[in-house]
Amino acid sequence: MTGNKRPHRNTLFVEDVEVRSVTSFPGAQYQLRLHSPKCAAHASPGSFVHLQCEKSILMRRPLSIMRADADQGWIDIFFKIVGDGLNSLGHKKPGDMMSSIGPIGQGFNATPARSRPLLIGGGVGIPPMIFLAETLKNDSHAWQPHVIMGSEIPFPFDAAETSIAHDWLPSNINRTMPLLESWGIPCYLASLSEFPGTYRGYVTDVASEYLKSLTKDELAETEVFSCGPMPMLKAVAELAEQFDLPCQVSLEEYMACGIGGCAGCTVLVQTDAGPAMKRVCVDGPVFKAADVFFAIENG
Repeated sequence: MTGNKRPHRNTLFVEDVEVRSVTSFPGAQYQLRLHSPKCAAHASPGSFVHLQCEKSILMRRPLSIMRADADQGWIDIFFKIVGDGLNSLGHKKPGDMMSSIGPIGQGFNATPARSRPLLIGGGVGIPPMIFLAETLKNDSHAWQPHVIMGSEIPFPFDAAETSIAHDWLPSNINRTMPLLESWGIPCYLASLSEFPGTYRGYVTDVASEYLKSLTKDELAETEVFSCGPMPMLKAVAELAEQFDLPCQVSLEEYMACGIGGCAGCTVLVQTDAGPAMKRVCVDGPVFKAADVFFAIENG
């Protein structure tokens, strides 16, 4: 099982975290490994940290957790530089210190009866999918995850040719993320930028091809999880509805306080009592897709 089942109170930790490594990728993309033992011990797929990039920059930045190792006390975050705060973060060096609050938010919650989860990530929405995939891999339940990633700038890894067989895509669609490949998890890449070995189209195009290849019994074991920009999430929600599949989405919203106090990141969500405004930071960022998009269309 995955997901944060605890109330958000008394689960947030303020830490001075140390930068352990900085890895840069084309397209102004960066991956930082932070020594953050309290956060690492309590993080779950879909949760995030709120980082103070510089003392001179008052607003913290919310960043999804891509991986976490409770034993070694580190977390990985990934981001694309947009604005001064993230630009400052991209220039951090090993040994630098910064203030962090986390882990924040309610994460993904996979259903054991649906042991064939489909994970769909776009752009900076890819990190939570990696965290979820690794968590499922390490769980005692016999999960069979499949991952689809999309990007219009170079992927933040050297795509490798997969050795995991598939017969529902042309043989030349054969590039994958090496990390997921090493875990034995099938991963398919989509882009309109014509990167070698990737599907030319949207992540939902690949997902549709995959879902159409499944039997009725396999579809009954499938659940969809996704993170990315809102138009992509809406398309994923519509695809899940088309195949009558449960779907959870992690929303990306601008945040100020990041801990539920300012209510600056509220979105309209359908609840049992009717449409209501929910805070993405602590009530989410993960919601049922139908609740989010039903409320948006009918609120």
